[in-house]
Amino acid sequence: MTRPPTAAQRRVIDSADPVTGRLKGTQTQLAALVRRGLAFRHPRPPHDHFLTPAGHRIREAPPQAPAVAVATPPAPGVFTARIGGEENASEAARAPGPSRTREVHSAWQGLLELRRMTDPHGATDRPCAWERTHLVQAAALALEAAGHPPAGRDGTDGYRVRATPQPEAVAVHAPDTELLRACAATLERAGWQAGEHTEPRTRARYLLASPRRT
Repeated sequence: MTRPPTAAQRRVIDSADPVTGRLKGTQTQLAALVRRGLAFRHPRPPHDHFLTPAGHRIREAPPQAPAVAVATPPAPGVFTARIGGEENASEAARAPGPSRTREVHSAWQGLLELRRMTDPHGATDRPCAWERTHLVQAAALALEAAGHPPAGRDGTDGYRVRATPQPEAVAVHAPDTELLRACAATLERAGWQAGEHTEPRTRARYLLASPRRT
């Protein structure tokens, strides 16, 4: 967990474009946000600065909430995608509604912007480095942003995204074939490759999904 942004940095974050995350501020303020992993400088002219997913989370959080670095687990009150079936999901995350929809939309747009900024050609159709190091959260965000329902605590009424022993793959489980295939289509549109497999012991079908590289 890192120190909260200064008041001046928080004003810059709060004034960011709500969809693209484009920032305006002094070069000193913007450089400080880049050093903290809350902003990226676009490699091409005019070299604008944009919020990273961590910066978007701070923008959505109350001003007194602590900043959370990209590589740290999310703190209470900070946005995190629903992976399905989690015991500790907050009531706000579990309850669908306009507020949650806005949070998910903002996080997804921030992730697309991060893809654009870090891809040499500005493409948004392939997962970026952050997604490859946060596979479960990245896949879950793609599914939740597309409107798929996450599983509740009993794990029977929606998708569940889980880590696997494979270094660049997650497993996606669903209660029926229709939802499973819909999740596969969503992930493929989001730049993942997904294939159906059968669990040897239970014979249940599941997806094995990996970020596409080309």
